[in-house]
Amino acid sequence: MRDLRVLIAVAIATACSSRAPDAPTPIDYNREACGHCHMLIGDPRYAAQLVTADGDVVDFDDPGCLIAYLAEAHPSVRHVWFRDARADRWLAQDQVSFAPATDTPMGWGLAATSAGSISFAQAQAQVAAKVTP
Repeated sequence: MRDLRVLIAVAIATACSSRAPDAPTPIDYNREACGHCHMLIGDPRYAAQLVTADGDVVDFDDPGCLIAYLAEAHPSVRHVWFRDARADRWLAQDQVSFAPATDTPMGWGLAATSAGSISFAQAQAQVAAKVTP
């Protein structure tokens, strides 16, 4: 009986830990809504993704939407990824910087890249300035 309880505990722990992905998951473009503004995610160049500590995946259509969501919802974050606007790849939060952009889906003006002039902290301040009148 004790072995059965240990086996069940291990199975539950494994199921819970494997629930949260450690890499970006595919986005169903033009069918899936942004977790912040609820518009359809249509342009892969500006997509972003959050994985919460609970394993929930939330997708965004604009880097600014993800940054605004972090400031407003205060989720417990496991991972944050941004699509590189200049290359077909994802960048982790600790690898990303931003470049000014005029054509972002929701007008936040940020394009994620590995060689931008705007840090994540500066991007947060830029988004906060647009939200706060």
